[in-house]
Amino acid sequence: MLAGKRVLLIIGGGIAAFKSLDLIRRLRERGAEVVPVLTKAAEEFVTPLSTSALAANKVYRDLFDLTDEAEMGHIELSRAADLVVVAPATADLLGKMAGGLANDLASTLLMATDKRVLVAPAMNVRMWEHPACQRNVAQLREDGVLFVGPDEGEMACGEYGPGRMSEVPDIVAAVETALADGPLKGKHVIVTSGPTHEPIDPVRYIANRSSGAQGTALARAISAQGAEVTFVTGPADVSPPTGVKVVRVKTAKQMLDAVQDALPADAAVFAAAVADWHVANASDSKMKKTKGGMPDLEFAENPDILATVSQMTKGRPELVVGFAAETDDVIAHATAKRDRKGCDWIVANDVSPETGIMGGDENAVTVISDAGADSWPRMDKDTVARQLAAKIAEALT
Repeated sequence: MLAGKRVLLIIGGGIAAFKSLDLIRRLRERGAEVVPVLTKAAEEFVTPLSTSALAANKVYRDLFDLTDEAEMGHIELSRAADLVVVAPATADLLGKMAGGLANDLASTLLMATDKRVLVAPAMNVRMWEHPACQRNVAQLREDGVLFVGPDEGEMACGEYGPGRMSEVPDIVAAVETALADGPLKGKHVIVTSGPTHEPIDPVRYIANRSSGAQGTALARAISAQGAEVTFVTGPADVSPPTGVKVVRVKTAKQMLDAVQDALPADAAVFAAAVADWHVANASDSKMKKTKGGMPDLEFAENPDILATVSQMTKGRPELVVGFAAETDDVIAHATAKRDRKGCDWIVANDVSPETGIMGGDENAVTVISDAGADSWPRMDKDTVARQLAAKIAEALT
């Protein structure tokens, strides 16, 4: 899958650097050329000789190498790659990337590149959870940097929690996704997913039972078709896919703002289960039980994200796909929703409690379009996603 691709691999200084040697081997097995870059700290964990031998390529280490820099080597290195991978991505490297620092070869390459960057963070759990690190991660995600991991587990220091570098097969899969040359290459697709949480007070909210599994599978499948995906997700039960730009939101209003910020796009797939209403008189402090009875909650309609984008007069995506989760008269209600909203397709499904679809691993959908209603058999959500992604690719190409 990676034949002919050139990966610039920046190895940071952490105990997880030993995994990067296996990563080099696995990428080369799939046909990729790997050009390794070692930070000074990385040389404390892996040697230039072993790295070069596995990569069958020169190892780059020094920004001020007279031979390499005679032709502005750091610019050439950063531009010649198809993808830049940082593994392990230490807290120091993430901080430099977020802050725009360029004081060594690795950070200079990251500043100079015009290619996509995929990072695999690895650090102590306390470092990962530190507010400064989380600010840097949020900034990098906003900048479009792709993330794989970190995983949760036991650390070399003996502590347990998130911060372990992802396993090599997961990083390889993320590289393959980032370099996918599918029919949607060059297209930008927005995918929404998960529920929204509409606050009642600081500790209570209105939500639904959506796990976000179908939207996540869709984002992954569309990305695998080669598209650049902006994934706008509410507080889902499942982790977002790798290889996509992730925008996390909580409320329907935040989701609409994120979608509008992500435009223009070639297609928009609205798989999120957005709450129809929010509490207009939400309290800033926790509501208390009183002898006077239940609190008087005033409800107001949330913005209609699907209708807003479908009915745009300027800059509307070529293809707008909505979802309709119904419990009765599924096709009739979904067809009416498509007409009312103005979208191109509606993906309808029956989420009655007895189906187990809401929050489950399987789905049975009917795709409603100008061509009529196309009902698919029940299958796992990943298969539904792949078939729908293929249908989207066919429509856009």
